[in-house]
Amino acid sequence: MSEKEAEIEVERLYTIPLRIVLRVPRWRRAARAIRFVRAFISRHMKSENVKIDPKVSEFIWSRGAKKPPRRVRVKAIKYKDGIVKVELV
Repeated sequence: MSEKEAEIEVERLYTIPLRIVLRVPRWRRAARAIRFVRAFISRHMKSENVKIDPKVSEFIWSRGAKKPPRRVRVKAIKYKDGIVKVELV
């Protein structure tokens, strides 16, 4: 077993609704969606230190800044030191 596997405290799957992002101006939507994902995971995993995988960011930005997806399915892994990593499912 590797050191990272030994440090895992909690591992959860989330479907994050990004509909609320549609309330902001079009050109800000994808950037706001990234901030919303960070806030959502921070709230649900009870940690301020959230690291988002570049693949999650690429998925949100895949259709450009104006049309982010309506929802994103992610896996959140919380380690013993309080860091939460977010990966695309």
